[in-house]
Amino acid sequence: MSFRDPRVSAWEQKLAEVFHEIDEIMEDRYGAKYPLHPSRPARGTTSNPSQDGLFDLGAAFSAGFGSVHGRGYIISIRLSTLARVPPEVMDRIEREVLDLLREKLPQAFPCRELRIERDGHSFKIVGDLSLTSRR
Repeated sequence: MSFRDPRVSAWEQKLAEVFHEIDEIMEDRYGAKYPLHPSRPARGTTSNPSQDGLFDLGAAFSAGFGSVHGRGYIISIRLSTLARVPPEVMDRIEREVLDLLREKLPQAFPCRELRIERDGHSFKIVGDLSLTSRR
């Protein structure tokens, strides 16, 4: 039995759907450019896009202790390959994912002030993370 607030689950499910949309776009752009890790299932073979194909995109909540931005969702951008991905390609992929996220967050969470900030070596979704309905 879980004591997790269902509003948190709903919020995080909506965020996961945003990342699934971005995963599809990035798979179309880059999925054939690098071989999959041998233990990674092919794109579309699982029920969760973050568990198959080249990209593993998502975000995990951080309480923000020690962060100048406070609480938020740390963004994870990983490629499941043993091939060497040049740093300039990884930088481009990171920019594209963040640009897509900036485009899609307002659509998924209208009436909320959400932004993406660099937090140390990571990026974080910060802003209005309240659980009260805004629509």
